[in-house]
Order: sequence, then C-alpha cells, then structure tokens
Amino acid sequence: MNDIQNNLLSAVETNWYSFVTSIIAFAILFFLARKRLGFGLRVIIGMGLGLVVGIIFQNLGYETKGITTFGSIYVNLIRMLVIPLVFILVLNSISSLTSLDYLRKIGFKTFAWFLGTTGVASIIGLLIALLFNPGSGIQQAVPEGFTAREIPTFSQVILDLVPSNPFNEAAQGKVVPVLIFALFLAVAIIKVGSKNAEAVKPVRDLIQSATQVMHQVVKFIIRLTPYGVFALIAGITAKYGWDTLQELGSVIVTSYVALIVHFVLVFGGLVLFVAKVNPIRFFRKIYPTIAVAFTTRSSYAVLPVNLEVITKRLHVSPRIASFVAPLGASVNFNGCGGIWPAIVAVFTAQVFGIDLSITDYIILVIVSIISSIGVAGVPGPAVISTTVVLTALGLPLEGIAIVAGVEALIDMGRTAVNATGTTVTSLLVANSEGEFDREAFNRDEDEEDIALNAV
Repeated sequence: MNDIQNNLLSAVETNWYSFVTSIIAFAILFFLARKRLGFGLRVIIGMGLGLVVGIIFQNLGYETKGITTFGSIYVNLIRMLVIPLVFILVLNSISSLTSLDYLRKIGFKTFAWFLGTTGVASIIGLLIALLFNPGSGIQQAVPEGFTAREIPTFSQVILDLVPSNPFNEAAQGKVVPVLIFALFLAVAIIKVGSKNAEAVKPVRDLIQSATQVMHQVVKFIIRLTPYGVFALIAGITAKYGWDTLQELGSVIVTSYVALIVHFVLVFGGLVLFVAKVNPIRFFRKIYPTIAVAFTTRSSYAVLPVNLEVITKRLHVSPRIASFVAPLGASVNFNGCGGIWPAIVAVFTAQVFGIDLSITDYIILVIVSIISSIGVAGVPGPAVISTTVVLTALGLPLEGIAIVAGVEALIDMGRTAVNATGTTVTSLLVANSEGEFDREAFNRDEDEEDIALNAV
C-alpha cells in the first residue's frame, strides 16, 4: 500500500501541471459539448488545444506523461471495440435479408457493386498515397514492444483467412477469420429462415438488439474523440514539435485528391458507361444527398434524404431503393472503408519506417473490402475500418492517433463519397432489373426539390 501511495504521490508531483492542463482542456471541451457545439468543430478545437499545449510544453521542457495517458486510454477503448463490433454488424447487415432467392436476384448485384467499388477505392487510395508520400516528412520511433511481422507465403495468407477456431482467433485479435465466420453464420440464418422464419426469429431479434447496444457503445467511445485528440496531439506536438504536425496537411491533400478521383472517374464512369446516363445531370440531381452527407458525416442521417432522391429525382423504383439504400448505410463505405484505410496504412508504414510488400498491398485491398461490411453508419466509422486494416497488416495502431486530429475534416468528404456510391449502386441495379424510368430521369423538370432539413 505504501508503494502505491508513493508512486501516486510521485506521479502527482512530477506531472501535476500535465494533469491540471488536461482537466482544464477537458472542461473546455465538455462545456462546448453542453452548448451543443458541432462534433466536428469540437474535434478541431481539441486538436487546436493540443497543438497549443504541446508547443508550450515543448518550449518549457515539461513532461506530458499525464496527458498522453489519457490518449492511450482512448486508443485502448478503440481496440476494445474492434472484434465484437465488426462481428455483430457484419452478421446483422447480411442476415437482415429475407431469403436466398431475394439475395440472389438483386442482393448479389448490390453487394458486387458495393464491394467492387470499395476495392477500387482502396486501390485508388493506395496509389495516390504512394504517389504523394503523406508520411515521408514525419519520422518516429517504432512503439516499444513492436516487432516487424514476418511476411508470410501466399498459401499461408490464404490459410490465415480461413477460421479454424473463431473464439480463439477473436481472443488473439485476428479480425479477418472472425469476419468470415460472421458471413457463414449470416448466410445460414437466411437459409434456415427461408424455410422456417420462426426458428431464426429469436436469433435475428438477438442480433438486432446486440447491434443497437453496440451502436450505443460506439457512440460512447466516439464522444470521447475530442478529448482523445487533444491528449494525443498534445503529446505528439510536445515530442516532435509544430514542424512535424505541419506535415499532416499532406494527409488532407492526399485524401481529398483520392476522394475526388474516385468520385469523378469511378462514379462518373459507371453512370456514363454502365447506366448510360448523363453524369452531370446525375450529380446535379443527387446534390441533396451529397450536401446532407457532407454536413452530417453520417450515412444513417442521410438515409431519409437519399431514399427520396433515389425514388423521386433518379426515378428508381421504391422496391430497389428500399433494399439498396438501407443496406448501403451499413455496407457501402468507399471512402471510410476503402480510400482512408489505404492512405493511413501507407502513412503509418512511412512514419514508422516499415516496408510494405506487394503481398501487403494485396492483403490491404482484400481486408478493406471485407472490413467495410457492416461498419456503423455514424460519424467515426473509419476508425474501426482503419484499425482492422492496420491490425491485419501488423502495423502500429498509433498511426490512427497521429491522423486523428485531421480526420474530422476528411470525414466530410468520405461520407459524401459513401452516400454517392449508394445512389450510384441503386441506379445500376435498377437499370439492370428494368426498374429505372429513364424517360422521367431525362426530363428537364425535376420532381419537387428535397428539403435539406428532411433529416
């Protein structure tokens, strides 16, 4: 007991200014939250406070251990979420389909477009990141206890993807086998439910309840983001200085270049060459979706507007819209699950001086596609996808902490790309099923404008 008291007194004596500063910063952020200041703005303010505190501490030579402890707690809480959240959300998003016949008819096409465009987004993010080298100006030591992962053979990679004991693999933090196990369970639920709906009703109810509970847990953790960002940025600034953090501007530029390339070339190309409609007219018609997604940063928040846009402005049948749009809110994450994890993975590898091989790049794309399924449609889902990708590649999760301060700025563009991808998929599926009214789409007169306050 005496040792504990001595350690506590020593920590207070040597880091009291760090603890006091943290309490003041947290009080400011809490006050802003009570005043209902926007989440994204609070994250930016947290980053700003962290920059100021870090610069002051660096100039005065103060220790930041008290502050960085709070940042480590935030990172650990994110780690805590990965396995249970991804498992439950993947299981819920797939098992919600009513029958295998329905899944085969339009479900396969929908998933193919969702996952296919996410894979392309991951490749674009990877190529743009390799071109811009966003982490080349930041050099940090590899975290203590981190050892470089030995590059496995291709056959070993395939074996590692196949679950053998999902509970043991979950305990070891192996994400991909858990994801595949969830996919098998979801398909089995659909198969059994098509023959006897009552037999799987308790399971579906349990999954839906667990999903709601996990959504609430995610909200708890996400609410801590401004505080976590302050602590992490303060510690990094104090250790590496303002010049180091200036390099994060390259992360923003790299991300938006990749998002714009995907938006224009991939979405525009699919609309023009596959659906054979004017992409300029298409993007003009879906403007309400883009605007609401950009401002709310939530795929679920934009869902009501997106349904109206898809049916009344794109003239896609309600049957297709009611299937694709809700599913897109849980599965279609081109920005959050494709582009962003790829950029952060390359950034983290460059910052910590870890070389990635061609095999790593292939794993990155595959894991990005799989992990994008079922990511929660609330502000902050990219943290989970990125954690999954970094874990699969054996990269330090501290890379997420370094870019956390600018993520809110990038998340607006990511969410707009996600929501746009859902409208594009709705058009493509409806066009292939003969449930797209091309004549109505091509008329100069649009239906009544969708109010942006429909959310």
